[in-house]
Amino acid sequence: MDISLFLVLALNGIQYGFLLFLVASGLTLVFGIMGIINLAHGAFYMLGAYTVYWLVGYTDNLFVAIVLGLVIMLAFGYLLERSAISFLYKRDHLYQVLLTYGLILVLDEMQRIFWGTDFYSVPVPQILSASVPLTETQDYPVYRLFISVMCMAVAAGLYLLIGRTRLGMMIRAGASNREMAQVLGVDIGRVFAIVFSIGVALAAFSGMIGAPVSSVYPGMGEQILIVSFVVVVIGGIGSVKGAFVGAMLIGLADTFGQVLLPDFASVVVYAVMAVVLLWRPQGLFGRA
Repeated sequence: MDISLFLVLALNGIQYGFLLFLVASGLTLVFGIMGIINLAHGAFYMLGAYTVYWLVGYTDNLFVAIVLGLVIMLAFGYLLERSAISFLYKRDHLYQVLLTYGLILVLDEMQRIFWGTDFYSVPVPQILSASVPLTETQDYPVYRLFISVMCMAVAAGLYLLIGRTRLGMMIRAGASNREMAQVLGVDIGRVFAIVFSIGVALAAFSGMIGAPVSSVYPGMGEQILIVSFVVVVIGGIGSVKGAFVGAMLIGLADTFGQVLLPDFASVVVYAVMAVVLLWRPQGLFGRA
């Protein structure tokens, strides 16, 4: 493997890892803090991609479309939590699985009604359509670097939100002992609604920002959901730091595996998970 191919694969793996982190961080927040097994999380990723495709058609500007799409998805997540998810907190996990699986069916059918079954593409903004030279013969798209930078900014913002703000303090208190937090005056219902909205927005943002480098198509959230669960398990349930490390591991393993071990590419991701769980059954940063 020459240096140019290695650099391209490494950058692609990191960029894929960042997109996985956005999806997995929302999943681990909802699962680790609220105790909700959300099988519909991948559908929010798909909905984000379709929403930005739809909004770009009206605004002709990807950045404006993403901002408007995030507002829409935050509101959608809040309404969904208040109208459906909030009834699951004291229910068994089976009810959570059934409801969120039902959401997958509903959202998939809504997607077919509004956008059909065709494949769509979202154009890369002209300002980010150039490439940067890596070697004398190899270039790398600026937009892919932009994705990595934006994902790093979101990761930093998420870290500051949870670790340095009053809302983050209430989220951590609710995750640790929701009854005690309620006694101390924290509105846990409102906090959980905000957490769920953030989780939906993170998944949707990943679909939005990744749409220009991949097709927008029905069922695109199903594969990302499976890989995101792998990331959450590797990193440790409820750990945003673990989700980041796990996403990087899976992103690099999947990208290099498809080139170095093409016949076993689909196995590499699960092999990494198996090795981590044999070493640390609770995940890299999970609690025993």
